[in-house]
Amino acid sequence: MSKKHNLLFTFLYSVAFLIFIGLCIEAGSLFLNFIFSLYNPEFVQNLYQTLNLNEMYERSKWAFFVMYSFILIISILKVFLFYIVLKLATKINLSKPFNNFVSRQILKISYYTFSIGILSYLARHTTKYLQLCGYNIDTLNQFWADSQAFILMAAVIYLIAIIFSKGVEYQEELEETV
Repeated sequence: MSKKHNLLFTFLYSVAFLIFIGLCIEAGSLFLNFIFSLYNPEFVQNLYQTLNLNEMYERSKWAFFVMYSFILIISILKVFLFYIVLKLATKINLSKPFNNFVSRQILKISYYTFSIGILSYLARHTTKYLQLCGYNIDTLNQFWADSQAFILMAAVIYLIAIIFSKGVEYQEELEETV
């Protein structure tokens, strides 16, 4: 691999690692925000992610728990997604990338991406319904604004995973014949 490609790969790995750290911080802060919303709602305004759903909690505990469940699950899935990306980036052998490990990891990435997209889509439509019921949902749209992008990205990554799995099959077949 050329020095230029190695430098680019290192840069992309560093960016993915920074995104992973940011997503971990976001998921942790959202979890703390959830805990403080239940036990000490006055303190929520002092937290990193000032997601104040106390009005929703007062009106309907069901709506509050459903919305927070969507938010927490989506943020945790994003953390797992970037963990798999980092795991793939650290263990991939770029001189011989077509192997079962890489194929499985890319397939996992497509599944996590699709899950994030579908959950975001469901959450977005749930918030539209809650808005029709009179809830203030302006602060929630930031968590699932990109649901279609995740679904489309999952389709592309799935195609790449299928290509990699065929590449692994052909490489193993070629090694057996030689």
